[in-house]
Amino acid sequence: MSADLEARIGQWRTAVLRGRVIDNADADELEGRLRQQIADFQAGGLHADEAFLIAVRRLGEVDRLTAEFAREHGERLWKQLTLPRPDEDRRRPFTSMLAFAGLAAILIQLARMLAVASGTGGHWLFGNLGFFVLPVLAAYFAVLRRMPWRRVLPLAGIVGGLALVVNLFPLATSGSTELLVAIHLPVALWFVVGAAYLGGGIRSSARRMDFVRFSGEWAIYYALIALGGAVLLGLTVAVLSLIAPGAIKPVITWVLPCGAAGAVVVAAWLVEARQSIIENLAPVLTAIFTPLFAAMLIGSVIAYAINGIGHDFDRNLLTVFDVLLLVVLGLVVYGISACEPGSAPGAMDVIRLVAVVAAIALDLFVLVAMFARVGEYGFTANRFVALALNLILLVNLAGSAWLMLRLLGGHAPAARLERWQTGYLAVFAAWVLFVLLAVPPMFGFA
Repeated sequence: MSADLEARIGQWRTAVLRGRVIDNADADELEGRLRQQIADFQAGGLHADEAFLIAVRRLGEVDRLTAEFAREHGERLWKQLTLPRPDEDRRRPFTSMLAFAGLAAILIQLARMLAVASGTGGHWLFGNLGFFVLPVLAAYFAVLRRMPWRRVLPLAGIVGGLALVVNLFPLATSGSTELLVAIHLPVALWFVVGAAYLGGGIRSSARRMDFVRFSGEWAIYYALIALGGAVLLGLTVAVLSLIAPGAIKPVITWVLPCGAAGAVVVAAWLVEARQSIIENLAPVLTAIFTPLFAAMLIGSVIAYAINGIGHDFDRNLLTVFDVLLLVVLGLVVYGISACEPGSAPGAMDVIRLVAVVAAIALDLFVLVAMFARVGEYGFTANRFVALALNLILLVNLAGSAWLMLRLLGGHAPAARLERWQTGYLAVFAAWVLFVLLAVPPMFGFA
């Protein structure tokens, strides 16, 4: 290559490193790809200057560079790779966030007023709440990722199909199936959000893990926003109670739903815009709570082994253990996502394995006692769903325990465990759809 072209490449490399989020090794890889593209363009007959400009444009656009590098180095760079952008590019996501957050707030208020006007009360609104918020978040990511219509339309079709089916079902008011649909519908819509977040990379295990990370970070941010909003609303109510007590109810009626709906989009924007801050928080939370849960689970296993369960059949007990298994699963997945690729297994991996094995042992105690009583008490929609979910989680954790054991023994890489967890997302998605579409008619919409 000519000296002039080498100087241009040197200037480009300096600009890339100026962002202080890419080290020399990463810059070497990007430079190698840049040089290869320049060589390809020159071989096609382009002048060196033309080849350089086209190659830099293809490689150096911030959004494309970020997305491509995040796919290849997601475990390490997904939260860090944010090169300086022009002011108009910085404002665009913020403006989009405000627009979609405002749209979610407007839709939730329209839904509330429609429920009041139609006399359906809170049952209809409770069952359809997710339709007025989560599709807006999915649309936000579709715009942010510049998804083509051929990918957007199937997602819109899924949302529309779910809305049609759920509202045509003759669900009994305050019945078990109505509650199950209300609980599982937001989960199904969150998978739609995930498809929009991935922007077409749904087949990539690394990209699916990116969405798992995003989900955890989003939950943290939303909880922080909710806590701050609760304090602000409490202070507002305290002030109004002294000067205008009649205004308290209207303020809560209008501010609380709008804030809760808009915060869904705001939290997502914060994850995207402030990833380097939360990256230090996630591994710390995992490191704190995993040992605590492991100790709690070991103590519970010992207590149940000594005293036994042997009490009346209680669906609530199985539901508690479903939640417990979900928490343990979340700690495992979140711990995996925080690990550096290629790093050797450490003490935290051992603690995670202990927590998983203890959770499995504890859950088996419960299942043995409950299976012995199912014949006597029979199945209801709630018992069926709780028991089936328990078994699905048990299979996931058993597979995780096996792969973690092989990882500690040096017989399997950490990537195998990651692929197991991200691949299992399809099982969860299928189960949620089954609960929404098949369980209500199975149990007569009771």
